[in-house]
Order: sequence, then C-alpha cells, then structure tokens
Amino acid sequence: MGVVAVLGAGKIGEALLSGLLAAGRTSDELLFTERHPERAAELTARLGVAAVAVADAAARAEVLVVAVKPQDIAPVLAELSPVLRPGTLVVTLCAGLPIALFEGALPEGTPVVRVMPNTPMLVGEAMSAMSPGTHATPEQLATVEKMLAAVGRVVQVPESQQDAVTALSGSGPAYFFFLVEAMIDAGILIGLPRAVVAELIVQSAYGAALMLRESADHPVLLREAVTSPAGTTISAVRELEKHGVRAALLAALEAARDRARELAAQAD
Repeated sequence: MGVVAVLGAGKIGEALLSGLLAAGRTSDELLFTERHPERAAELTARLGVAAVAVADAAARAEVLVVAVKPQDIAPVLAELSPVLRPGTLVVTLCAGLPIALFEGALPEGTPVVRVMPNTPMLVGEAMSAMSPGTHATPEQLATVEKMLAAVGRVVQVPESQQDAVTALSGSGPAYFFFLVEAMIDAGILIGLPRAVVAELIVQSAYGAALMLRESADHPVLLREAVTSPAGTTISAVRELEKHGVRAALLAALEAARDRARELAAQAD
C-alpha cells in the first residue's frame, strides 16, 4: 500500500487514520492534511501522525485519500493537480462527487477510486462501496479494499449504482437512529424510564444486527421466529403495516437516491 495520506482530517478522515493504525500500519506510513492548525496539532499529538501540506502529501504518498467536504473540493483539486506524481492512486470519499470530476481536474491517466463509506467507520464498522475509475487497476482496487477493511466491510459496485448506495448505506445509519429514537419515545409513552428504555432498545438493536450478520436465515424468517400466533409481535407488525411503514421506507430511499442524483448532477 505504501504511504497513505488523508487529505482532510475531519471525523471520517480521522476514523480512517485510527483504523489503519489499529490494523498495524505505523505512524511513519501515514500522513494527513488539515487546514485548521489547532486540529492538526491535536491529531498529531494523539495519533502520532504528521500533518503536512498538500504538496508534501502528494510528493510522499502512494495513496491519496480525499476526505474533504464536497463543497471544498475545487481548491483541493486545484492545489493537487500540478504536484501529483504519475501513478499516484487517488481515493475519493467525497459523497456525491463523480469520478469524472477528479479525472477531469487531475493529470491524464490518474487512477481514481470512488468510495461511499458511512459513519460507523468511527467505530470500525463502516459499510463502504467502491467503484473504479477509468485508469484504476485490479491491484489498486485490492489496495483500496485492504485499506477499507481496516475500518469495516467493503463491496465493489459500478459507479452508476453509487447514488443508490448513498441512499441505502451512506444515509442508512440515520434511518436506524430515527427508528431507535421513535422506539425510545414509545417506551416512555407506555411507562418506562428513559434510561431503561434506551438500554432495552439499543441492546435489542445490537443483538438483532448480530443475528442478521451471523445467521444464514432471511430477515423474514428471523422476524417470524419472534412472531407467535395471536401474540404481541404480530399485533405490533399489523399496526406497522396499517400505517404504511414499509411503503414509507421505500419512498424515503427513492427520495434519498433522487437527491443524490441531483447533487451529482450539480457537481458535473
């Protein structure tokens, strides 16, 4: 993998650096850029990774991970383009920004891989989807997969599916947080203390996620195993169906995908 430099040390950039360190990379093999000096000093003190200028990162790194906010990408690419060495792998974590934007702004032949991670990267459990650009080789894709495996799981998809990925897993944690929030409110409504409700719901969510991960059964079968005839669960499921929760989720994901497409079109 060589030296990895993260351009933009926000939460996702920091999470990637921490994950790579936890996976066995040494601080000498990592670099980062950060426009706020106080933030740069704090990260260097805590992680032992050097903060450098964009030009230094481009000169020293084999892999450049662009983790800035999408609205900040233009000045970063303008600064990076004249100093980028041929063959340097550029990995973009910028939501909604197409590969063509990077290939058009960077020197001809630059290998680019687009990645849509999500915020569970902060706890080493990200779900990331990667898409290769025109010049990315299978070996470079394997490098990106190995890097992302340090902070969760990764799949490869065509770039045409990235907007759907953004809607499903990129925004996905927010849907689960929303559901948990609603369940906590419901628990309080039916008479339980907030602290007790939060413990019950969060652990139930965690356990259910592990069952989904470790079981070969379809989610329908796992749900049916909890659903006794004429019992409490089927009564609750009936109310969820009556209020159109399934249809609302389908509509929500379509809306998120459509918005992702709009943002991508604005970036072109």
